[in-house]
Order: sequence, then C-alpha cells, then structure tokens
Amino acid sequence: MSNNTTYIHNSATIYGSSSIDTDTKIMENVILGYPEHGILTSIIEQGKKIEDSDFVGCTIGRDAMIRAGTTIFSNVTAGDNFKTGHHAMIRERTTIGNNVLIGSNVIVDGNVTIGNNVSIQGNVYIPTHVTIEDNVFIGPCAVLANDKYPIRGEYDPKGPILHKGVSVGANATILPGVEIGEGSMVAAGALVTRDVPPWKLAIGCPARIEELPDKLKTLNTI
Repeated sequence: MSNNTTYIHNSATIYGSSSIDTDTKIMENVILGYPEHGILTSIIEQGKKIEDSDFVGCTIGRDAMIRAGTTIFSNVTAGDNFKTGHHAMIRERTTIGNNVLIGSNVIVDGNVTIGNNVSIQGNVYIPTHVTIEDNVFIGPCAVLANDKYPIRGEYDPKGPILHKGVSVGANATILPGVEIGEGSMVAAGALVTRDVPPWKLAIGCPARIEELPDKLKTLNTI
C-alpha cells in the first residue's frame, strides 16, 4: 500500500481493501475506505472491529494530495491528480475523474459522478444522485439539492446535472433535477429552479435566463 514515493501520515487510518497509487500524500487524521452504512451495520452486528473486517475500500489514483481531516468512504474511486482541502467528506459509490479538487469542508453525499478537470471550492454541498461533467467549476458555499419535497412526500432523489464546462458562482443554489447546459454560467447567489440551456447565464432569485456575453463563451480551463 505504501512505497518510497507515497507518503502516509502515521495518524491516517485506512480501512478495507483500499488502494493508493504512487506519488500520493495522505496527511494527518485522514480516513480512507470508511465503511458505508450497510457494511458498518454488518460489522457491528457480527461483533467485529472495522480494522479487522474485509470489505471494498476506496481507490486513489497517483499524485493525489489528501489533506488533513478528510474522510473518504468505501466504494469511492478517484483518478490521478486528485486533491482535497481540509475536512472534506466523500461518501460511498462516488466516482471521481482525473485532475479534480474537492475543497475544504465540502460534502459529497454519495452516489455522485464527477468528471475530469473539476474544481469544487470550499463549503459546497453535493447531495446524492448528482452528475458533474468535465471542466466544471463550483464556487464556494454553493448548494445542490435532490429532494423536491423534503420529508413531506414521495420523491425519488434526483440531483442536478451540470454539463461540460459549467461554472457555478458562490452561494448559488440549484434545485432537484435541474440541468445546467454545456458552457452555461450560474451567477453568484442565484436560485436556479429550472433548466438552463447551453451557453446561457442564470442570474437572480429566482434565476432568469439571459444571454452569456461573447467573451465568456469558452470552456473553463481547470
């Protein structure tokens, strides 16, 4: 699991059959491969210890930097050049591509797909059943939602889809099932309640759809 090009701090905890590639740095108090609820419940019912149990952990690609306090659950796969800020949490059945940043205090609540060249800034909340395609930027404190009627009615969780090259400004909120089209921008503080066509600007609360200035009609460089 460790080699002369990979650094794992002695306070880090690694559970399950986790895999860590070369040139990776695992910093203080990081937890990798923490068992998802079903696995954890089974371990407890059997009277076992997590560290003595065999289950699927997480997979981290090469040249990663996992900063202090980060927790990554079982059944998470992250590609090469993956980086987290401090105290990020990434829950089970999440797939992350190459060259991705998950910032400090970000919560990814599981069952999420994240593409390549994605930057998610600090304090962002991403619920289950979200798809984030390549070259997406999500600004600090943005919130995505996946339940139209929280604890008030039946609704299958359906998170937003952020297509290729989308930018989301700080403190924006995107409601369940909303699709943000390729190359579109969501302004800071916007409340997006409906789909945004490709290469448009969503601005305001609730957001209205406006033309994107020509100078901004280019994919993000991340």
